[in-house]
Amino acid sequence: MAKVGIVMGSDSDMPVMAKAADVLEQLGIAYEMTIISAHREPDVFFEYAKSAEEKGFKVIIAGAGMAAHLPGMCAAIFPMPVIGIPMHTTSLGGRDSLYSIVQMPSGIPVATVAIGGGVNAALLAAKILAVSDGELLQKLKDYSRELKEQVQAKDAKLKEAGYKNYTK
Repeated sequence: MAKVGIVMGSDSDMPVMAKAADVLEQLGIAYEMTIISAHREPDVFFEYAKSAEEKGFKVIIAGAGMAAHLPGMCAAIFPMPVIGIPMHTTSLGGRDSLYSIVQMPSGIPVATVAIGGGVNAALLAAKILAVSDGELLQKLKDYSRELKEQVQAKDAKLKEAGYKNYTK
C-alpha cells in the first residue's frame, strides 16, 4: 500500500517529481504518482484528496507552478501532512509558485520546500514517516552518512590534487 501520494498539476512538473519518486524508491517507501489539475478537473482532484487517507497515504507531496493551488487544496482536504513543491516558471522564476504555496491561511499548513525541491520533499516525507518506523529512520541515517562521506571524499581529492587540478 502506498504511504506517499505524489501529485502534480501538469506533466511539465515530471522532472522534479521524478526526483522525489527516485528518493522514495531508494528508501523503500511505496508511493502513487498522479497528474491532476486542480483548476481543469476539480471534481477529479477533490475525489483524489478525499480518498487519499483511505488509500493509506500518510503524506502527500504536491507540486505545482504559477497559481499553485494544488498543495494548498490538498492540505485543506487531506488531514495529514502535505509537502508543497513550487515549480520554476518562465515568467517569475517560480516565485509566484513559492508565494502561493507558502502563504497559506492559518489552520491549513503546507510544508514547503525550495523551488524545484523534489529531493528534499521526498526526504521530508521520509522523515515524517520515520517518526514511527525505526527501519526507515536507520535508512535516513545511512543516507546522511553517505552524503557526509561524499563531501569528505571531495575534500580529500581537493587536498591531494589542489584546486587547479581538481576538475581536470
